Amino acid sequence: MKKVKEFLAKTKKWIKENPREFWILIFILLLAAFARLYRIDRYMTFLGDEGRDVIVVRRLLVEGHPPLIGPGTSIGNMYLGPLYYYMMAPALLVAGFSPLGPAVQIALLGVATVFLVWYLARLWFGKTAAAVSAALYALSPIIIIYSRSSWNPNIMPFFSILVIYSLWKIYKDRSYVWLTVMSISFAFVLHSHYLGLLLAPTIFLFWALSLRNIWKNKIEKKIFFKKSAISGAILVALMSPLFFFDLRHNWINFKAMYTFFTVRQETVSIRPWKAIPKIPEMLNLVSGSVVAAKNPIATPIASVAIIFSVVWLFFKAKLKNKNFRVPAHYWLLFSWLGFALLGFGLYKQNIYDHYFGFIFAVPILLIGDFVSRLLAGSKILKLLGVAFFVFLIAVNLMGSPLKKEPNSLLQRTVKVAAVIEKESGGAPFNIAVIAENNYEDAYKYFLLKDNSPVMDIDAQRTETVASQLFVVCELIPNTKCDPTHSPKAQIANFGWSKIDAQWEVEGVIIYRLIHSQ
Repeated sequence: MKKVKEFLAKTKKWIKENPREFWILIFILLLAAFARLYRIDRYMTFLGDEGRDVIVVRRLLVEGHPPLIGPGTSIGNMYLGPLYYYMMAPALLVAGFSPLGPAVQIALLGVATVFLVWYLARLWFGKTAAAVSAALYALSPIIIIYSRSSWNPNIMPFFSILVIYSLWKIYKDRSYVWLTVMSISFAFVLHSHYLGLLLAPTIFLFWALSLRNIWKNKIEKKIFFKKSAISGAILVALMSPLFFFDLRHNWINFKAMYTFFTVRQETVSIRPWKAIPKIPEMLNLVSGSVVAAKNPIATPIASVAIIFSVVWLFFKAKLKNKNFRVPAHYWLLFSWLGFALLGFGLYKQNIYDHYFGFIFAVPILLIGDFVSRLLAGSKILKLLGVAFFVFLIAVNLMGSPLKKEPNSLLQRTVKVAAVIEKESGGAPFNIAVIAENNYEDAYKYFLLKDNSPVMDIDAQRTETVASQLFVVCELIPNTKCDPTHSPKAQIANFGWSKIDAQWEVEGVIIYRLIHSQ
């Protein structure tokens, strides 16, 4: 309680001393909140993956069935940890089991991430860099898109920044309570996406540097090792559900990981030098997605600005002193970004925007630092800094996802489920979805929520085959659908069938199939 009072007193004092900066921060946070929460029920993604997640979390809340694993990865047949499911649970419960609850939770976490970006930039680079960085992060289209839907990778940016800030507190302030914060945050990162493993080299490097700083201090070194052991145990405990799942399922996850990292023809390379030539390409990919809204003109400009900022910093450090001392927070940023770019360079599969979640903040922080350096220079540099910042803001506003019509996926899913529930007549039924990027769980969630007698077909158990099968066709044009001859397992396992009836709901065709005998 004492520390809370001290914190509030310091905050109040800071606001009094920096009123203009405070209101700029409030404006940016409100802007971030608007970009993420405006019509979120219409813009949020709700497809099969999101449906699967709320089914699992509802089962946890209603049936007391705790999950030991999270969702499967897109490649490698691996499973993530279940921490995100437990994180979703309070939001789903408060929202009365509406999927909107977890989506709003992610949006609020996204606003909190904007604050963390501002705080880090303020701590390391000053007021101007903080405002620039926070504004760019608040308006980045890609970041907005991944801040308004409930999905496990969407928590990565927040917890990745917490990992980095914890490392800074451990290294710079020798505050070892942050070892615990770091281990918990890193666990959340790993449970959201295994690409978070690319944070591990930076964690180990700065842990080792922190140890080196206190090597001769026996008492402090003892405390450091004790806190490290405790934080390590916490990390192991948070990752343990995956171990117990593997123990019960013939080590399926371990075998998948082993295959992923050893059968490397189509996954990853273990030769780091092969990734070095790809670093400029990877940097362009990251800066284009995160900073430049994929604008073909702004992307190379942003990449050059990041490189120029780094070169400028090292050149300045060289001129300032013979020892060539670069501030520690820059090494932390370079390590954070450098290992990520190397990792992406070694990865042989397609790289998607959400993979960058754990480094969303890095290019933006470096751009913020670059702009603040320009604004602190001569009149010409000031004009360049203002022009560059305004240019990036304009590019991000032009690419804003709010300019697009909302997908209304949640509303459509609710309506389709309601039609199926009504037309089933209360009798047991099976369900199948024919679509390019969706599957049954989105609809199934609302059917289960209403206690409808929907059943999954098990080819080995005839009692799971109902007398009716509802097929939801999302293909455009709908003529592509041939529900009675589809090779999809849910339809094929239903057996010989014929169309009994059909309905159209917002461009989606619902077919009811019955057995043909």
